[in-house]
Amino acid sequence: MNDEETSVGIGFAATGRRQVWIKLFWIGIWLAFMSAPVRDLADGDHTPWATALGALGLLVFVGAYLVLVFRHTSKALDRRAVHTTIAFLGALAAVLSLTLGAAWLVLFVYVAVSVGATMPLRNARWLIPVVVAALVCIGLTVDHPREITTALVFPALFGGFAMTGVRQLIRTTIQLREARATVAQLAANEERLRLARDLHDLLGHSLSLITLKSELAGRMLPGHPEQAAAQVADIEQVSRQALVDVRSAVTGYRRPTLPGELAGARTALAAAGITADVPAEAPDGLPEKPEEVLAWALREAVTNVVRHSSARHCTVILTPRQTLDGRVLELTVADDGVGAAGTKPGNGLTGITERLATVDGTLTTRAGNSGSGKGFTLTLSVPLGSGLGSTE
Repeated sequence: MNDEETSVGIGFAATGRRQVWIKLFWIGIWLAFMSAPVRDLADGDHTPWATALGALGLLVFVGAYLVLVFRHTSKALDRRAVHTTIAFLGALAAVLSLTLGAAWLVLFVYVAVSVGATMPLRNARWLIPVVVAALVCIGLTVDHPREITTALVFPALFGGFAMTGVRQLIRTTIQLREARATVAQLAANEERLRLARDLHDLLGHSLSLITLKSELAGRMLPGHPEQAAAQVADIEQVSRQALVDVRSAVTGYRRPTLPGELAGARTALAAAGITADVPAEAPDGLPEKPEEVLAWALREAVTNVVRHSSARHCTVILTPRQTLDGRVLELTVADDGVGAAGTKPGNGLTGITERLATVDGTLTTRAGNSGSGKGFTLTLSVPLGSGLGSTE
């Protein structure tokens, strides 16, 4: 079971029964502060009718609070429904506090939290103080120690305004997610445009020349077969060159780059819920073949971490070194997972080893990090010759 099935991210609606229960738990855990009215009912200081009605009122209040906060933080409710529910919670809190005593003033804290969680900041910034003012006014009217009222003022203000911050965080997270999707779409569109431009530049002239020579050969064919044959030979040569150009371009599109794979590693690890420590940039001036080998190796190593390691943290390190045999670039991928990936070579490690052999690179693996029995470290080293510029 992956992390997406067991947790509910900020700004996401709960999609499964397990996620619903997790979200209800994190919302309902704050109901622990309801112990004061529950204890007041259990003490037996009220008449049986007052106790029954108080218990019913408390259940209705808690139910309305959970429905409001749970539903609104998953999918925004209608503004009228939000206003009506908050007004109902406030009225019920006032009635229960006036009739049953100061222990019930804690309900106003939940009203303030509901305001902060569901209403825009421009409304919440004045409505939360209004709720706190109502708490104080009602607290002054009931025959109980004033310390109870004073003690609830700060939690009501803090809880209400803290929830406005959480609400803004959720909104910002959703906007960032939408912006990331937009950027990805724009990047895909730009890549398609670049592909179209390259294909036009590669094939436009060649196909035009082939068309022109084909028409010329057709006109020469009846009376000048030798000249027509020369044009056909030219057509063959242009066609072969166009094919070479297309293959070269396709190879360039398919070749992974180290900066691209570093960005992909950050995205893949983050999506899997793994804390990633990945360099923001790759060294400049890398030779094409060593860079391609490192890029493929990084992709395979990160894939193994995501699929098999059950790790919580993964570190990627790029280290240029000077050895007796010349400049080398080391790529290290270390995780704190179960370490099972290194027990025996699989297809992934075999493929990495075969690619490294083409550039005289080396591969070392180590199970267990920092003296622990967990984790797996993969280190690759590729020679760079004189192709690497200044990286320090």
